Amino acid sequence: MKNPVIRAFRILAVAEAISWAALLAGMYFKWIAGTTEVGVQVAGPIHGALFVAYGAAALALWRLQRWPFMVAFFAGISAVFPFATILFERWAGKRGYLGGVPAEASPDVTKESARV
Repeated sequence: MKNPVIRAFRILAVAEAISWAALLAGMYFKWIAGTTEVGVQVAGPIHGALFVAYGAAALALWRLQRWPFMVAFFAGISAVFPFATILFERWAGKRGYLGGVPAEASPDVTKESARV
């Protein structure tokens, strides 16, 4: 059950960041260029849905992966800032919070496997 949730979380992290870009572009055309509201009307609901889905996936991983509270907190807060979900996803992956071996532990694991 963990692998599909981790995969969904990784996909949602990237999709949420892309939807941020689309929403920011839509806001530019609506508020600065003053040409059209279509970008906001389309990207707004898509971004909202991806924001909620990313948050739900982060909550699920908090429980399934037994993340410390601060890891879950930063996962949630990363959705508030544009493109931060990608940064959090990479950070969490390197530290083993997404089911992999933490970057700090990999040399020890290699030494242990060499002994066997």
